[in-house]
Amino acid sequence: MPGGSIYVKQDEKYTGSSPQWWYEKFWREDAQNRRRSRYVKAGVAFVIGAALALRFDLTGAAPLFGLLFAGIVAGGDWYLDWRSFYATAVWRGARQGEAITGRMLRRSLGRLGYTVLDGRAIRGQASIDHLIIGPGGVWIVDNESWSPDTEIACYGGRLFFGEKYGTKVAKPLVETAEAFAELLSRETRVPVTIKPMLAVHCGLLPKGGILVAEGLMLLKPRLVAKQIKAAEGGVLNDEQIELLARTAARELQRA
Repeated sequence: MPGGSIYVKQDEKYTGSSPQWWYEKFWREDAQNRRRSRYVKAGVAFVIGAALALRFDLTGAAPLFGLLFAGIVAGGDWYLDWRSFYATAVWRGARQGEAITGRMLRRSLGRLGYTVLDGRAIRGQASIDHLIIGPGGVWIVDNESWSPDTEIACYGGRLFFGEKYGTKVAKPLVETAEAFAELLSRETRVPVTIKPMLAVHCGLLPKGGILVAEGLMLLKPRLVAKQIKAAEGGVLNDEQIELLARTAARELQRA
């Protein structure tokens, strides 16, 4: 988020009676119920597998088919449970959102002529997690996370996080993008417009994982590089990309 990061070190929001603490507590306490449910699903799958084997006159292989179906269902159920918990890792403070997104950006964009600079700021102004410069233009990307049941939506052109207005989230990032663009354009004499993005690591985005509201694009981290690659190329040439990257590295402070 502009002005700081929630990911670097643990604080009291991840301890005591915080939502994160309660979430982990209930998750652990519910483990036995999840196992019971998995056993029931596996049992049903065993019966279905055996019945299918009998249906196709594979009597001798019926137990094997039953075990195979049961194993697939149990493994799939375990994976879905694990995945739902893993998806909250940044919100719980167990992982760093900027590290996840930065790794994705470099892996997807590094060989396509894009430069990714992490943790940049203008003196006395807000910081951002990633500045991306490449053939399709310039972007800033920040990282944030909300509780798993927080609905992120746009109504009447306004951004909402649950029942709360999202202007306090969108406006600083939009203003930071404008400030970065003004600085880079002035120092390089290359006119640039910077598009702000917010990588949402936890929270309920609309179907498709992308939302645009109040001048800000919010999206799942895995979609950030995809959106950048989808931008029309030829906006910046190699010389301009190098000039902008060198200027950004020199003029923008490390946050």
